[in-house]
Amino acid sequence: MKNARSYVIWLIVAATLAYVVAPLFSHDTRGGFEMQKFGRLPVLLNGRIKPLDTVARNSLLIIHGQQTLSIEHDTLTATDWLAEILMKSDTADQRRIFVIRNPETLAALGWNTEAGKYFSFRDLFTHLQEVEQQAALAQKVDAQLRSPFQRDIIKLYERLTLYHQLENSLEVAGTVDFKSQVDDLLKNIRPSPIPMNSGISTEALQSIGFLAETGYFFPIPPVPPNDDPLRWRKMGESILQFITAGNMHPAVLAYATLASAFAANDPATFNRALDGYLGWLQQHFPARVRKANVESVFNQLQPFYSAMVIYVLIFILAAASWLVWPETLGRYAFALLVVTFVVHSGGLITRMYLEGRPPVTNLYSSAVFIGWGAVLLGIFLERFFRNGIGSATAAMIGFITLLIAHHLSMDGDTMEMMRAVLDTNGWLATHVVCVTLGYASTFLAGFLALTYIVRGAFTPSLDRDTARSLARMVYGIVCFATLFSFVGTILGGIWADQSWGRFWGWDPKENGALLIVLWNAIILHARWGGLVRQRGLMVMAVFGNVVTSWSWFGVNMLGIGLHSYGFMDSAFPWLIGFGASQVVFMMIGVLPPQVWRSQLETAPRPSGAGMVDVPA
Repeated sequence: MKNARSYVIWLIVAATLAYVVAPLFSHDTRGGFEMQKFGRLPVLLNGRIKPLDTVARNSLLIIHGQQTLSIEHDTLTATDWLAEILMKSDTADQRRIFVIRNPETLAALGWNTEAGKYFSFRDLFTHLQEVEQQAALAQKVDAQLRSPFQRDIIKLYERLTLYHQLENSLEVAGTVDFKSQVDDLLKNIRPSPIPMNSGISTEALQSIGFLAETGYFFPIPPVPPNDDPLRWRKMGESILQFITAGNMHPAVLAYATLASAFAANDPATFNRALDGYLGWLQQHFPARVRKANVESVFNQLQPFYSAMVIYVLIFILAAASWLVWPETLGRYAFALLVVTFVVHSGGLITRMYLEGRPPVTNLYSSAVFIGWGAVLLGIFLERFFRNGIGSATAAMIGFITLLIAHHLSMDGDTMEMMRAVLDTNGWLATHVVCVTLGYASTFLAGFLALTYIVRGAFTPSLDRDTARSLARMVYGIVCFATLFSFVGTILGGIWADQSWGRFWGWDPKENGALLIVLWNAIILHARWGGLVRQRGLMVMAVFGNVVTSWSWFGVNMLGIGLHSYGFMDSAFPWLIGFGASQVVFMMIGVLPPQVWRSQLETAPRPSGAGMVDVPA
């Protein structure tokens, strides 16, 4: 029987790993074009070298709300779509990728709800001036006072602007044969410090200047070996440099060949030019190419999304173990939790490698790290208590935090730096990690307390031994949370003193961190002083979820302070709803014991401070 269980565990591990790595075996060769290789080309955008695959995914996410584009019975990957918009804009302009759901926005553009909600750039092109005017008026209104129509029209304008910049990044939109134009420049232009003396027409010069000004990203790397290694250029800028100084950059020739071959539906020429350019990049910029390849694989695997899905299965298995086959299902859930934690950790470490930063740099990464910390603590709890509670609670928090991270990623690139990290040092790195571990452990204590209340009030499964175990778990985790929250807050003060010249400034974020420390300390003192017993401890731990969620997200809603970043209008009702739900659970927790389905035995209160092993 034991061997059979071991066999099933290894089978679960293998199936989980197969699910995670399966995307690596899908190859995007639409129409014979090596789109996967094309997506690995490094470019500069927003101060970071990233592959075109990342640019494609983030851009399509902002414009369309998804990282793939479903069209009738076909599906385009983000890289397929980006290649089309860069090199075949006439076709891309007809794709209905803009989503408009607000009836007022539709009415402002002369449409009604019968027009549908999906529109192409060509549909919206004639309304660009109206959208720009309405967006300019809306932007004059305070961000927190804008109506749904004003917020929607601003977002539509931003999406249209992004689309316009993208389609004018490699060539001017509508260009028929970019390679021929570049070849003509090589043959006929006489390089001159004064562009007008080079023999180029005013119209062509204006077109190149427009390309230099409008392009979204910087595809042309520095010129080896004497150029500034951080000096990437836009396509138009590099062509203007050739006109004034000579020496056409190899990347310009490569991209021109790629664009013309793609437009002409010539995959052989496209793939040949792509291999040649990748070889040139590998020779001159091996580190950039390697990092772009790693990020492209990371995008393809989507480890956090895979982990989020698996955490749901873990929770189901662990919860089921409380009803049937506790030992068997508990083992399976724990094995799956460990494997998923490895996947979660792999994604976290890869992000650190790509950013060259600590694990927490913005609101998105804080969600990923809080889930990671809670799962790590849950593994230790499950290893010690072996009752499925650690696995279930860790999986629940892992799922919720990664779901939050998933929604935070809808704004685009998640590897952009938050404002408070721009002037970073070692104190900041340790401060952020410690404070975030404090968040994770406080949430874990709160969710363990929720498990106690839900099982006790709604099921007969909470016996005295389980209640005692939960009380010990919550107590230990609150001690851990108090330590890390306190140390993290002190380290933050040291960093603030070095960076801002003051240790403490009563900033909302600082106050939120202090509230977490104080609340955890209050829980411990109430327990030590005998003011609360098991159920009181659980109710207080649940309120820790409210305090922590306010410190994590709530202070951003105020829109003030040095730590106010990542504000989202849509997050406010969710924050209020979460807080209200925790208050409801607290009210259930203080109901008379006779109302609960689990009738826990009572025992006399022992004398002295410390942990109390009674359920009353």
